[in-house]
Amino acid sequence: MTSLRDTVLVIANPRAGTGTSSALDVVTAGIRDAGRALSVATTTGTGDGEQLARQGVADGHRHVIVVGGDGTLHDVVNGLVDVEAGVARAPDLRLGIVGAGTGSDFARTFGLDRRPEIALRHALHDTTMPIDIGRVTFRAPDGTTTTRAFANIVSIGWTASVVRGSTRLPRRLRGARYVVAGILAAPTMRSAPVSVVLDHTTRHDEICEVVVANGQFFGAGLKVAPRALPDDGILNVQTWATRPLDVLRELPRVRLGEHLDRPDVREWQSRTVSVDADRRPLAVEADGESLGTTPVTIDLLPGLLDLAI
Repeated sequence: MTSLRDTVLVIANPRAGTGTSSALDVVTAGIRDAGRALSVATTTGTGDGEQLARQGVADGHRHVIVVGGDGTLHDVVNGLVDVEAGVARAPDLRLGIVGAGTGSDFARTFGLDRRPEIALRHALHDTTMPIDIGRVTFRAPDGTTTTRAFANIVSIGWTASVVRGSTRLPRRLRGARYVVAGILAAPTMRSAPVSVVLDHTTRHDEICEVVVANGQFFGAGLKVAPRALPDDGILNVQTWATRPLDVLRELPRVRLGEHLDRPDVREWQSRTVSVDADRRPLAVEADGESLGTTPVTIDLLPGLLDLAI
């Protein structure tokens, strides 16, 4: 009899992107063809992935494959990690990713943004690499101080507002939703006094955006943090003091990761980051999910999960 430890738990979001249902069919058929037992759980709303992953680990599952986008991955990671204790919920968890969402940006850093059948081969492979998981503490909409884990990127300021706006646009736009939302939100881009505390320095600058990256991509393929490495124990931190017109001018360069030579973009490496706004709270998002507002504290949990590659 196959134990749950040997059974692959597939957590899928049928609403992610436009092709999750077909991707899930490919994944389930591929797992069976590989002679592996599987269990499938589908999400119906935000937070379900977290609960399904947490229960799956408690039941004995150790190999979890996410079929969906960055938001689904965000929820599942929060189910696999005890964020308060800063540890995985089991010592031998293996995470696989089959990107089927609008962005699937975290998968891009590892070259896993491929067709479902190709991504599945990697997700089932015995070869793994330990990846860092970020932890962000912020002010939730109800005013409480809340902590979440994240896999990819936290943005604070303008792009967090863009993420919020993208959810109101039609899903048929897919990755273009972020670009359209960015253009629509460009007039609201305003620099403001912001304090950023890093490991070795404190900055007080007029900026419109802080990016804290574990992965390299954001916004459906924009290479925002080309020097971020999700296994080096260091966060890539950027501050932007750009203008609305820069949104249109710089998108081609950001897509290639060539924006870091701009004088209004600064970059550091740090294990911890604290951000606060002097005048009004700034919006905060992680992995494409709106969270709350500043003040924000971010740190890193090195090598916390094993990613199947």
